[in-house]
Amino acid sequence: MQYSWFNRNLKWIYTLPAVIFVLLMMLFPIIYTVRISFYEWSMSATTPPLWVGLANYAALLKDERFWHAAGSTFYFTFAALALEVILGIAIALLLSREFRGKNLVKTVFLLPMVATPVAMGLVWMLIYEPTIGVANMMLKSLGLEPLLWLASPNQVIPSLVIVDVWEWTPMIALIIMAGLATLPTDPYEAADVDGASTWRKFVSITLPLLRPTIIVAAMLRLIDVLKTFDIIYATTQGGPNFASETLNLYGYVLGFQYFKLGMASSLLVIFFALVMGLTLFMIWMRKRMEGATS
Repeated sequence: MQYSWFNRNLKWIYTLPAVIFVLLMMLFPIIYTVRISFYEWSMSATTPPLWVGLANYAALLKDERFWHAAGSTFYFTFAALALEVILGIAIALLLSREFRGKNLVKTVFLLPMVATPVAMGLVWMLIYEPTIGVANMMLKSLGLEPLLWLASPNQVIPSLVIVDVWEWTPMIALIIMAGLATLPTDPYEAADVDGASTWRKFVSITLPLLRPTIIVAAMLRLIDVLKTFDIIYATTQGGPNFASETLNLYGYVLGFQYFKLGMASSLLVIFFALVMGLTLFMIWMRKRMEGATS
């Protein structure tokens, strides 16, 4: 009887340790961060944390630098995400066709995604260098005025968006290519019989069938872009004049440069709620798209 019970619950018994470990690794940092957000603490061994309630949240919401970082976060996130989704779909459609050297093109195309972000940030710093950088050399060769790229408050976010798009568009394209491989052929055969153009087939067949896949790819990238830290820190460290400082970066500055652990934790709690809210919204959209296509 005991053996029978063990046999019936084998899948739970073997997976339970891993589930408990993952939950602890996830829940402990979240709970600890929420707890610290209600205290004023400078990470000092001599000064214990002081309970301040919601004072950290109130101070943060009155902080102009916080709202500027929030604006920069949304600007960077949605500009990068929109470009990556559009280019990812276009590249996936291109690579789904048969042509000579297709496998080589795929391999080269995926290289930016496997590169180390910090190393790529340093490489792009050299590319964007105002005097000897390749970017300005290319502009000069086209008869255009050189740009300051990372040194200009107005140009720094678009410059960082280019880096992110270059590195992570292959991920979107890879997911879209997987979605294209699962599409049924019957609608396309019927469209060919009706004499539909390539554009009409894309708009009326491919895009509606791919919407759930596009939503999944966009959701994965949205979470990642919102949390972008390495590229920005390696290239600008939030400058010039805090123009490229995102919420993630500002939380790091508050915690490990100003030693305001309470305010940093409250910022991270708000940031976590923001990411969770946007993720749930994307999941709801995906379910709605699946319901519409079924």
